[in-house]
Amino acid sequence: MNFVRLTTLALVAITSIYADSQIRDFWFSGAEINRYDLQQMRYGESRPGHAEFIFVTEPFLTDKRVKHEYGSGASTEVLKLNALRTFNTGIYPYRVMTSTFQAIDLEQFPHALKTNTSIQDWCGQVFQQINKSTTGWDLELRSYFQKEADRDFSLGNHWIEDELWTHLRLNPKSLPIGKFQLVPGAILTRWTHILAEPHEAEASLNSSEEQSIYTVEYPNLKRKLVIKFDTAFPHIIREWEEHEPDGITKAILTHRLMNSEYWSEHRLKDAGKRKLLGLEEEPN
Repeated sequence: MNFVRLTTLALVAITSIYADSQIRDFWFSGAEINRYDLQQMRYGESRPGHAEFIFVTEPFLTDKRVKHEYGSGASTEVLKLNALRTFNTGIYPYRVMTSTFQAIDLEQFPHALKTNTSIQDWCGQVFQQINKSTTGWDLELRSYFQKEADRDFSLGNHWIEDELWTHLRLNPKSLPIGKFQLVPGAILTRWTHILAEPHEAEASLNSSEEQSIYTVEYPNLKRKLVIKFDTAFPHIIREWEEHEPDGITKAILTHRLMNSEYWSEHRLKDAGKRKLLGLEEEPN
């Protein structure tokens, strides 16, 4: 092996160690909470609301696909994203949440280990969960709609849209580029009542020194997802857009809180801290 080859390998190793150190220094110091102004398209009209992206790391059991809280078992550190949307449609509200669990070790776990989505409004609620398997994905759907009802089925080893957000925060270079098969996000499939299955998609990543834009288009669904984020680590998501036949959903970052331990701030006296995120204090 010549000197150039040795030097290249050494640089790759140093870069890998640096990236891992960078990720651990940032992501293992508490939660990151991002609050966005939201304009959500629903029923053909744009609805004002807000969205929160909560990123936090935790140990995760790779066989049971749950948080590792006690006992033994194979586990790995994951970056968890709880993505929430809140808005009203006329008289009644919508509450939407997607949780994605992505292993920090992208080399060993190139796909998310689990995602689940719940949607609540005054009509009822829907829950969809996708667990990574050795051959692809195992999907569980529970819905109050007769057409969907309760289903369990499997998908092949495709990319799913809901895992793109965590990949972006860990390493944008791991995002799929070009033409490939992609399972649309759970919010879209549940609101349109289409089957969660792969569709032809095409993605691009364009970067300048300050900002990067990741774009995904589904020709058959007439859908485009555009995510704008900081090129430099930790790749903060500044805004995103969802272009669909009914119109455009758009979210813009307004507040960001780092190193939070929100799970311990659950007393009445802590409610005032919601103002730090541009959120109204809930009534007691």
